[in-house]
Amino acid sequence: MTTKDLQSLLVFTLGCLCMTACQPQAVPAGSGAQIKILRLAMSGGDFLTLDPALASDAGTLNVVRQAFVGLTRDDEQTAEVLPGIAESWDISEDGKTYTFHLRQGIPWVTWDGQRVVEVRDCQDPPAVRWLTALDFAYGIQRSVDPATAAPYAFVLAQVIEGAEARAFGDGAREDVQVRALDDFTLQVTFVRPAANNLAIIGLWTGYAQPKWLIEGDECTTPTGDQWADTGHFQSYGPFTLKSWVRDTDLTIVKNPFWPGIGASPQAKIDEVVFKLLEDSQALQLYEIGDLESVGVPIGNEDRMRAHPIYSKELDTGPALCTGFYGFNTHAAYVDDVRVRRALSMAIERQALIDNVAKYGQEAARWFSRPGLNAAPTLEGFPDLGIGFDPEAARRELQAYLDEKGLQPQDLDITFMYSRTGSTEKLANAVQSMWKENLGLNIKLDSQEWNYFLATVIHPDFAPQIFSLDWCADYPDAHNFLHDVFAKGGATNPKEGGGINWLNPEFERLIQEAAVEDDLEARTQLYAQAEEILVDTDAAIAPLWWGTRMVLTKPYVLRTVGSGGVDSFEKWDILPTPVASGE
Repeated sequence: MTTKDLQSLLVFTLGCLCMTACQPQAVPAGSGAQIKILRLAMSGGDFLTLDPALASDAGTLNVVRQAFVGLTRDDEQTAEVLPGIAESWDISEDGKTYTFHLRQGIPWVTWDGQRVVEVRDCQDPPAVRWLTALDFAYGIQRSVDPATAAPYAFVLAQVIEGAEARAFGDGAREDVQVRALDDFTLQVTFVRPAANNLAIIGLWTGYAQPKWLIEGDECTTPTGDQWADTGHFQSYGPFTLKSWVRDTDLTIVKNPFWPGIGASPQAKIDEVVFKLLEDSQALQLYEIGDLESVGVPIGNEDRMRAHPIYSKELDTGPALCTGFYGFNTHAAYVDDVRVRRALSMAIERQALIDNVAKYGQEAARWFSRPGLNAAPTLEGFPDLGIGFDPEAARRELQAYLDEKGLQPQDLDITFMYSRTGSTEKLANAVQSMWKENLGLNIKLDSQEWNYFLATVIHPDFAPQIFSLDWCADYPDAHNFLHDVFAKGGATNPKEGGGINWLNPEFERLIQEAAVEDDLEARTQLYAQAEEILVDTDAAIAPLWWGTRMVLTKPYVLRTVGSGGVDSFEKWDILPTPVASGE
């Protein structure tokens, strides 16, 4: 998934609705029972959508994941793929056709203004609308329908038989090989047998969607793409939407009808409020007791590590994320690989980590984070990729300048980043490195996140250089190389935009790796693909492999997602907070 940056992705800060001394708030419910309400401070602007077909960024997915569960569900800490709504499945002899057997007795629900209620159909009397295989078939079909314009359609399109032609307007709906055999049996035929099929079919683009609400039926007015807004929203997972005030806050409420499954238990928290705040406020609020968990902002890392209390509340560890700069390989000046390679080699990654980011990241020589299945490791591939080499960078640039009869000041290049988290400080630091090491005056430009990603992938407006991060949707190198940079991937749309790049050998290698059973052979194939991506063609400049640095009050019981997406149904607050802070 794309993120706003490696730090702000971690600032899904949990805070209590404080009354006195930041005690976890106990609010009388209508029945007189006490309910637990937690507040998350969400940075980087408003949520874009809660429609699973249209969701793409980590903040949105953190909410969508609470409201829906896929056929499979990944463990947010281990990334293990577990049964979700499908409690079991059969696989055909050729490894391509999966028959999923769905759990029964899970209702669609909605917030009626007072409480969570089951959704009813048009019968007389109305009956509960149960979650069925038809809802999953419809959701998958809608996600790959070109009229939906789903940003992640390509993920399903590239693995489900008939879906790619459909997604790009060349195929019919009935050609997509997804069939509801009965109410609780779904059959999906994949393009090829692959270990990733179960992980991919469980992603949000494969979630069930309510056809009656979107398209309407005998008793329901069609809502179209507005179905996921307050007043219409229906879901079936551990939480559902209660309210959404644009640019202010969003509240999800516990679904009492969710039965709980191994990968997604019944929620212990009754409501979670996502408050839209600036990053700069988060740590201050944590320190005065108004937030219960916060990602540590840049510039405060050393103090938190040394603090007698906060050091005990600090959680650090690897995050399955990579920060990178992308090059529009068809844009002026950066359409030459020598310029791209020079820009990449002129970045002193370790200095960025030590002096600017200070998050303990690892300097990245390639894109797929070590620790992912089939990703190269530094121990196994010590010479792979690209790194800081200012002398080689100057030679590359000078060869280009000599051939074109140009001077460094003639290169009119703009670097665009989103105005979130630490990206501006990082952009300024890298701009200085390009000036010092190459003599280039790179201009900086920025946009709000809501507009930035659309600009990056737009075929007409994609910037020459842009800053992005990617975190694992599922823990495999395929998700990083194929799903992001293959033609048609998240940052390489078929119609142009993004890196706007095509290398047939790269495409061949990642397709071959997808069906390779031997792990060592797969890793070798991905290593060759990485070399093409970051050095031979230098379509991107890898920056670092991510880490997390999160503060959490000791009276909060939580899990920490390795890819930046959490499972709040597993969180809880102890009845009596432990004293914390100064």
